[in-house]
Amino acid sequence: MGPFAALRRPDPRWAATLAVVWLLTAVPIAVTLFLTGSRTIVLAGHDTDLEPTLDGYATVDLGPYLPSFRIASGSRLGAALDLGPTDLRSYEALVERYALLASQPEGQIAKVRATLVDMALDSAVVGALLGLAAPGLVLLVGRRRWSELAHPWSRRRTGATAVCALVVVAAVGTGTLVEDSDEPSVREQSWQPLAEALPDVDLPSRAAGLEVESGLMTSGTRRLVESALATYRKSLTFYQDLTAAAPALASQLRAPQEGEVVALLVSDRHDNIGMDPVARAVADAGGATFLLDAGDDTSTGGSWEAFSLDSLNSAFDDYDDRYAVAGNHDNGDFVTEYLAGLGFTTLVGDVVDGPDGIRLLGASDVRSSGLGSWRDQSGEVTFDEQRTLLADAACAQDAKDERISTLLVHDAASGSEALERGCVDLVLAGHLHEQVGPSPVVAADGTVGYSYTNGTTGGAAYAVALGSKLRRDAEVTLVTYREGRPVGLQPVMVRTTGEFRVGPWTPLEVTVAPQ
Repeated sequence: MGPFAALRRPDPRWAATLAVVWLLTAVPIAVTLFLTGSRTIVLAGHDTDLEPTLDGYATVDLGPYLPSFRIASGSRLGAALDLGPTDLRSYEALVERYALLASQPEGQIAKVRATLVDMALDSAVVGALLGLAAPGLVLLVGRRRWSELAHPWSRRRTGATAVCALVVVAAVGTGTLVEDSDEPSVREQSWQPLAEALPDVDLPSRAAGLEVESGLMTSGTRRLVESALATYRKSLTFYQDLTAAAPALASQLRAPQEGEVVALLVSDRHDNIGMDPVARAVADAGGATFLLDAGDDTSTGGSWEAFSLDSLNSAFDDYDDRYAVAGNHDNGDFVTEYLAGLGFTTLVGDVVDGPDGIRLLGASDVRSSGLGSWRDQSGEVTFDEQRTLLADAACAQDAKDERISTLLVHDAASGSEALERGCVDLVLAGHLHEQVGPSPVVAADGTVGYSYTNGTTGGAAYAVALGSKLRRDAEVTLVTYREGRPVGLQPVMVRTTGEFRVGPWTPLEVTVAPQ
């Protein structure tokens, strides 16, 4: 009989033995791989090394000049986060960013959690595959030979030998993937509650469980931490109050009627993550069920601004339909590629079927280099050329009686030709940081469409919005659709003083000339 003869005569007990051998080998390998692994992610604007731990804390290492912080994770599993380079050059600006992120941490927490889950799944798969070596060895030797080897031994000795063999297999399997290091992954640290380190500071309740590395609280770092706490408190209070007040707007907002759906339009967030829960609360009050993002979510389009996109994703993570284009400040491809990775539909010049029969067309601002399917053309596509390309695409659909209901762009000028040629119902945009429209546009054939520019959702002055309060009035807009066509919209403004101002619902009387 060959070494695999047992496979031809199935024996439940033998199969169970092989399964136990595999399990006892695979689990230690998977656990070891997980606990000794690491991932590099962008967190809080830093390239960050993330390592799983079993100390039950999320520990953030801010580098050699700032103390580390940690907070209980609520379970045995924890994470060590070693923050690397970022773009800011002053500790004051850096600490302010930390404070603002701490006031809206949901996006960053979700990112860490998702990374840990992904690491665990990868480790489990590799452990399962390497674990097959143990039952494979058993099968290779053969059941009969194992019986011969085990017969003269005592049961206790046989069991001990089996355990040793499993340990050796697990160690060999793990050693093929894990690089040994003489240095400990986390240096020895002593901790004290932040309340004890700053006894004269009135800490917010959400910071009650925060601990700081003891011995590194110099007078300089103390001032930075106190400044961060002040910024944190202002940001938390300002945006939390707005979020709490938003549900009361329902009485001022037009409720969608039977057969209607509502989209929330945002634009020009410019990293102001504080407005994301406010925007979501307004969307809920107005009955919105999908998101339209007209671009400029960031200030530079850099990968360090991933926290802004993570925050938007966290605020609308339960929406099935989320559509986005990049603005002129979203330089490069990072923003559109990152949003696509988060599950957003990024519009690149192709027609997309939206919810309830809505047909969407859109493209990123050509000035951001996010040119989508038009990149393949020789030379650079100019703004005017893009405007014509969008109009041609919309009119081609209209000629097939598959009319585009909404053209989503960053700058409304990109959609002007499509409106003038009567090929689209509504152009939605941002860019100007001021509301413009809705303005009717009558084409030569009598078709009436509309152009609308949303203000800055982030309350941005130029390209900067990140701060404990708004730099200028912020705005989102509720867009109502019926049978796939836009029928009205209603802007909601947030004043810099922390008050809402709800605009009237404006009907859109779109008319299409007969073919």
